[in-house]
Amino acid sequence: MAQKKSVEKKHSALTNDNHKALWSGRFAEGPDAAAVEFETSINVDERMAFDDIHGSVAHATMLGEQGIISKKESAEIVRGLKSIEKDLASGKLAIDYSAEDIHSFIEATLTDRIGEAGKKLHTGRSRNDQIALDERLYLRRVIPEVQDSVITLIETLSDIASKHRSTLLTGYTHMQHAQPGTLAQHLLAWAQMLRRDWTRLEDSLSRIDASPLGSGALQGSTLPLNREMVAEELGFSGVTENSLDTVSDRDYCIEFTSDFAILQSHLSRMCEEIVLWSTTEFAFIDLSEKWSTGSSIMPQKKNP
Repeated sequence: MAQKKSVEKKHSALTNDNHKALWSGRFAEGPDAAAVEFETSINVDERMAFDDIHGSVAHATMLGEQGIISKKESAEIVRGLKSIEKDLASGKLAIDYSAEDIHSFIEATLTDRIGEAGKKLHTGRSRNDQIALDERLYLRRVIPEVQDSVITLIETLSDIASKHRSTLLTGYTHMQHAQPGTLAQHLLAWAQMLRRDWTRLEDSLSRIDASPLGSGALQGSTLPLNREMVAEELGFSGVTENSLDTVSDRDYCIEFTSDFAILQSHLSRMCEEIVLWSTTEFAFIDLSEKWSTGSSIMPQKKNP
């Protein structure tokens, strides 16, 4: 019942007189509630709220500089967007999950705050190039965060390894004793895997480093947009070269997902070996109770 009410709420939000869907221009009636429920993405793309705002600020500034909208309107839009960013960051403004997506929510909120000027933000822009921009800004922001964590782990492993250069550790193949080695070598093997993971992520950033804004739905725009200005404002080294490719491909997202999956497989391997080493049979390490759990029926258990 609660889910049905949620669907109905979303349906009404997309079709009321105050905030029609961004694509509703030629429609005489709103979409079916089930279709709205299926297409709504705000619960996923809300994580890109600040990226969407930053891209919109750059776009609005460019529209004003190019004379596509007045500089007064541009300034009003920028102030409105920054107030939304501030209120979202402080928790004063909550995301309305009845909106279709994060773009619709921000634009509707902007229009509520500054009036008709807010509706001009979307001038010369499609949600196709807008989401492509948001994704690139988001990945450009989160990839370095992941890289920082990887570097921290590499440094930790290297530090521990330096203290165990002479600590013997049995090497195994097929879970059978194979050859003697050292704990340092094993830890540094993990570190080498992580170094490649870091490098893959770094390499992926080079293919994200181009602004897609101005590509429109697929064939650009007839308006005198200044794509290079937006790219510079957002810290990109340039702009994408082909509008159709820009809005129709997500290889950079797949690349990040692939890189992250490889990283996760290495982390999983490390964790599984730590679990194995902590067993009674191996007894190589003793995990702190802070990182262990027990059993409700077997009091002797100490599970990693």
